Order: sequence, then structure tokens, then C-alpha cells
Amino acid sequence: MLLNRRQLLSTGLTAAAVTAAGRFTVAETAARPDSATDAQVSARLDQFIEQYMRDMKSPGMTLVMSDRDGIQRVASYGLADVERSRTVRSDELFQIGSISKSFVALCLLQLHDEGKLDLHKPVADYLPWFRVESRFAPITTHHLLTHTSGLPGNADVFLSDPADRHRAASAPGEYFHYNNMAFTLLGHLAWTLDGRELPEVIRRRILEPLGMTQTEPAITLDVRQRTVKNYSAFQNDRPDTPNMRLSEAPGIIETSGAGCVASTAHDMGLYIRMIANRGATPNGRLVSKESFALFSQPHIIAEEFGPTAHYGYGIAVDRLDGDAVVRHTGGMISFMSAILVDIDRGLGAFASINAMQDYRPTPVVQFAVQLMKAATLRKNIADVPAPAGARAGVGSGYAGVYEDVSGRKLVVTSTDGSLWLEHGAEQIAMEPTPEPDHFLVAHPDFAHFPLVFARKSDKDPQSAVTEVSRGGEWYAGSAYEGPRKFTYPPKWDSYIGHYRNESPWLGSTRVVVRKGRLWLDGVIPLEEADDRFYLRDEEHSPEWLQFGPIVNGRCMLLKFSGVDMWRVATT
Repeated sequence: MLLNRRQLLSTGLTAAAVTAAGRFTVAETAARPDSATDAQVSARLDQFIEQYMRDMKSPGMTLVMSDRDGIQRVASYGLADVERSRTVRSDELFQIGSISKSFVALCLLQLHDEGKLDLHKPVADYLPWFRVESRFAPITTHHLLTHTSGLPGNADVFLSDPADRHRAASAPGEYFHYNNMAFTLLGHLAWTLDGRELPEVIRRRILEPLGMTQTEPAITLDVRQRTVKNYSAFQNDRPDTPNMRLSEAPGIIETSGAGCVASTAHDMGLYIRMIANRGATPNGRLVSKESFALFSQPHIIAEEFGPTAHYGYGIAVDRLDGDAVVRHTGGMISFMSAILVDIDRGLGAFASINAMQDYRPTPVVQFAVQLMKAATLRKNIADVPAPAGARAGVGSGYAGVYEDVSGRKLVVTSTDGSLWLEHGAEQIAMEPTPEPDHFLVAHPDFAHFPLVFARKSDKDPQSAVTEVSRGGEWYAGSAYEGPRKFTYPPKWDSYIGHYRNESPWLGSTRVVVRKGRLWLDGVIPLEEADDRFYLRDEEHSPEWLQFGPIVNGRCMLLKFSGVDMWRVATT
């Protein structure tokens, strides 16, 4: 059978076929037997990937499928260079983003195995220079590894103001809040305990033992020639739309523990094999059995990764079709990645796309693993999932006339399950987003904010739609029964505006006032507490804003969890 065959060919493209009309191609580097089941598995997966990439407007993708015995399939899809119609090569590097966090976690677990790290000792005992203010118990390595430190995740480890300290918003271990800063800090911890900077720690402790010779543990301009051409939004100050224009992304340098690894599909197959073997390799264990158990243990509920997901150490822990799996996604400025390993069955998949379009190829790796499991159990091949762009019933309940306090109207119509916004003489399509009741409108007048509908009951997604907002604009529908005028402190008017940092990681954010409340980007409510405003997209989010100097009635500096963003004179 396909999924038990171990013959891997050279890294050059050995098989290529156009799978459909247009320029969509599949290129394989792994040989396979000529059995009917193998052909079904390949055809079923490629059929889904083609439709998925077309729905998502993906340029190119790399994919690997592995099990406990080795790599089963390496495949490349679509285009590495859209302008020149060049297909993806299997030896090109893809940035894996936050999947790098699992590498950092495994390095620290090795140090734990060596007796150099107590996971429950205050991290300040190892890193006394880390400035943190807290009325709670000390933060430990365990808390950082599980995203439960209570610290903001969008901050820099080293704040620009020497007087500033990071502030814990909740007791460590109490709440899950995804935290890039925590893993940047953990990278410094690995450096401190190992004696080598993090990229070298990863190379020596993970890449070399696993034979991942093509992988780079630091994203630098020196490796850009080996990296697949990659794309990001042409206009990066607004929400993404499915049909947004892409442009080649700038080169970056990233060496932090939050996401510093660039790899090939083949090498990620070796990484999957190790996880599928629960930390064992052909040359011995990468980490002890006890440490792998900590790595894959469901320490804290992590609904951000799914309704049944928990978080382990640097990786999410979940169940798929009754089996225990570990999985993660990775988003970079111009890459989207996903990994999923069924540790009960010992098989997994990794995929990465060379563009950032605000989604991850999670459905691809999940379906690949389901196909592998079906083939291993000699069961019927799974049905192809519904197209990623399916919008069944999306028009239900939204159509109507909405009016603001000045009498200005917003008219939404529904035709055959599609929604349309009337704008002058035009009817503009409304595209649903993964967030319920949120829609994007591909028109310059509506580009900066999504349309957000609200219902009569926040707890009942089937209750009547009562209102719609866009940034600071608010329109009530016929079913709305609440107040129509709202008050707020006059000083908030000075906070309204467009703030920006030219770091490609930050870009733009906009502050608006709506219904007597401050909002970030029109979708995240802000709650004032002490000297700052906390983001309340999560009930206990530690992320915060502080407003700085006021010039001519306008705030000129915004601190976003301690990171500076400056007001710009544009809407």
C-alpha cells in the first residue's frame, strides 16, 4: 500500500502533472506502488488540495506525509513565482512560523532531562534581567510553555522605555492566552542554559540529530535565495479579502523563539517521524519518555485551536476521529503553515503556503492524516471535504435596511444565499469571514473595516439580526429595541485615528468610538482600567493600549502592549 512504502527518490522533481485546466500542477518526489488504493489516496488528496487552493487563491504549497517508519510522500503544488509561472520546487525553504515553538519546547525539555532546568522554578531565577510587575505568584517556564503566564503576547521582551515593566494581568496558570513574547523569552532561556544562541541550540539539539540538513534555524537574508518566492497583501492596512491583490513580500530576519525556523517538506517529514514515535529516533531518543509526555500532555484548554483543543508544551493537543493528535499552525508575514500528527496511529502531515492571506492550511493536513489512517486500516477512503469557500445559508437573516441616528441608511439584500450591499447604484458582494456575523466588502469605500452584524441574543446565533456596524459607524435594524444615543468621555475623541508602525509584523491599527465605547479596528472592544485600556476580544486578555501625547486635539503615540505606534494623518 502507498502509506507503507519507504522508497524516497532524489530531491529533484521526478513526477509532474497538470491536474486540471489552468496552471494548477502537482509535483512529487516520492515513489509509490501502483495499487488501486494508492491511486485513490493520491487522487482524493490532490483533488481536495486543488479545490482548496483555488478557493483560497493560494499561489503555491508544499506538503509532506510521514509515519513512524519514514516519509511517505513529498509533493509540491501550484506556483513559486506567480509572475513567471514557475512551479514550487521541493528543495525550497518555507517559513514554518509558530510551529517553531515546538522546536523550542523540545530543546528546553532536553535541558530539563539534563537536570539544567526546573520547569516549575520562577523564570526570573534564570533570567533576572526580565522586568515584570505582578501581584501574583511567580511565572515559571511551565507557564510560558503553555501560554498561561498572564503576560501580553504582542509585546517585545525588551521594552524601549527603561522605566517600563511588563505587567501580569492574571495569575499564572489560570488562563490561556497565545503569547509570542513568552516564546521569545524562552529562546533567551535556552541560550542562557545551553550557552549557545537559540538558532545554534535548535541546530545542534533538533536538526542535526534528526538529519534535517536542509532546514535553517534562523530566517535571515542570507538564506533568501533558497527560500520560495513569497507574497503578502499589497495594501497591508486593512482586513484581507479573498480576492485581494498580493505582492512579493520583503525579506525579513527572524531569530526569536516565536517563529524562526525555515524548512523543506522533506525535512519536516523527518520531524513528524520523530513526533509519531513519541520522541524516539533511529539513533536514540530526542527527549525522554517522561518529557515527551509533558510535551504532548493537555495542560490547559486552548479553544483558539478548536472547541476540543488543549495546549501542551509548544504544541496544541486535541483528538481527531477518536485518536490523540498534536498540531499547530504557523503564520508569518508571507507564509501560512500547519502540522498535525496522530500520535496514537503514528502518522502525520505538514503543509505550507507561500503567501499570507489570514488562514492556515489546517484542512489540508487534517484530510491527509485521515486518508493515511483509512489506508492503514484498509477502510474506505474518506470523502473529500466541502470546498473551503462553501457559504451555505450565509444570507439568512442579514438582509434588511439599517439606519444610523442621522438617517443614513445601509441596505443589505440576499440572492440565492449570497449577500449584497447596496452602495449608490452598485451592488457589492459581501464575503463572509471565519468570524461569525463578520463580512468583508471589496470596495474602496468599505476597505478599512469589516461589516459586523449583531443579534438580539449574544448567546443565540439563530436569534434575529438587530444591527450592523463598520468601524465607528453604527446602524440599527427594524428588530433593534435598545437606545440609539450614547455618551462617552470627550477626551476619547482625541484617541480616534489611524496608528501605524512600519514593522511588517505590526502595520496599522485604527481606534474608533461606537455606541459609547472605544474599539480597536472596529471589532475589538476596549475596557479602561487604571492607566490603560485592555482589549476585550477575550474576557481576560492581558493585551493593552496606552494613549500618549495630545497635539492639536489628536493623540500622536499609541503603545500597544508596550510597542510604539504613531498616528498618521490618514483615515
